[in-house]
Amino acid sequence: MAKRSKRYRNDAKKLKSENPQPLADAVGLLKQFDSLKFNQSVEVAVRLGIDPKQADQLVRGSIVLPHGIGKSLRVCVIAKGDKAEEAKTGGADTVGDADLVAKIKEGWTDFDVCIATPDMMGLVGPLGKILGPRGLMPSPRAGTVTMDVVKTIKEYKAGKVEFRNDKAGIVQAIVGKIKFEKQQLVENIDAFLNYVQQIKPVAVKGVYVKSITISATMSPGIKVVC
Repeated sequence: MAKRSKRYRNDAKKLKSENPQPLADAVGLLKQFDSLKFNQSVEVAVRLGIDPKQADQLVRGSIVLPHGIGKSLRVCVIAKGDKAEEAKTGGADTVGDADLVAKIKEGWTDFDVCIATPDMMGLVGPLGKILGPRGLMPSPRAGTVTMDVVKTIKEYKAGKVEFRNDKAGIVQAIVGKIKFEKQQLVENIDAFLNYVQQIKPVAVKGVYVKSITISATMSPGIKVVC
């Protein structure tokens, strides 16, 4: 086990109980861990009662959080013609078609979100081996394969986050920064949790949400009441 820093151990002592706490109380405690020089990201992790091996139980989605995530995402758009021009004027950081696809094939992934128009998916498809493991592959389900590139760019610039369950059945996402106001974090986390509940797969039986934990970049995790 990795050795924890003195600061981390001191923060852990503030966790007087390992029992799950109401969301507002958990966020209030988390903000006590704001002792570093940089603005830590706040993340929520939800362990779900799903079978990740079953295609009809996978959980994946995207949501625009009420207060954003405190970070301006770098948006890459693969499009041509009028849609490429719309993306350029709509705030995309990088826009291209075949040339951009070739650049990505060479290993360039200096972006946080990749959006593509449907007509470009024939070119984009082979990028799955590169973008898939990084969670950057455009997907209709995530809303990143679309003709409405301007709207999608604005959503991600405003704080839209994508998520999907991992092999252990856990979904996690950044939901803000530790220097956000307490109520802002509560509302962002609550919006995320409500959305995860809304997209519960029909095939899932029994307990859907098994546990919820929030944490900052370099803080202990705090359990939240499901």
